[in-house]
Amino acid sequence: MAKPRGGGGGGGLLDLEGHYAFYGAYHSNPVNVGIHELFVWPIFLTALILLHLTAPSAHAAGIGAAVYAAYYFLLDRRAGALAALLCYLCWAASGALAARLGFSVGWKVVLVAQLVCWTMQFIGHGVFEKRAPALFDNLVQAFLMAPFFVLLEILHTFGGYEPYPGFHDKVSKLIEEARKEWEDKKSKKSS
Repeated sequence: MAKPRGGGGGGGLLDLEGHYAFYGAYHSNPVNVGIHELFVWPIFLTALILLHLTAPSAHAAGIGAAVYAAYYFLLDRRAGALAALLCYLCWAASGALAARLGFSVGWKVVLVAQLVCWTMQFIGHGVFEKRAPALFDNLVQAFLMAPFFVLLEILHTFGGYEPYPGFHDKVSKLIEEARKEWEDKKSKKSS
């Protein structure tokens, strides 16, 4: 079980509260969150297909999936185990799809899927969230956290899951503080 960390930030690479709060501050609108829940994991899957098709090492997609899986497991063992399983399933499916499609069709499928998924996310941010995506402020953190964030959101929404008791209350406060700070900066820039 994940352990609460003080302060909600600055805890480093394994600070689940800090990462969740950072990412959550960019995803408060329910429509935008829903868009991300639908389109983040397909981005991960198609990125793995691209690695199967183009990487110089035959093991690149497996290594990428394993890194994500291990990271999620270290953040929270219970939800991380499910995320690791999803990473493994994406790796297996991506390998099968890459082999079936081949390079000449596969890269086109990846391109279309990536364009659709990314376009939907930018629409979610521009139209519903009215805030630029997290990747503009922290590219690595956004790419690492996005699949796990949406999984945690789904688990919480449909099962009331929390990495530890009080997690969502604590990160909700951190998210609200971060959003207020962003809105204050935005209003200062416009005045």
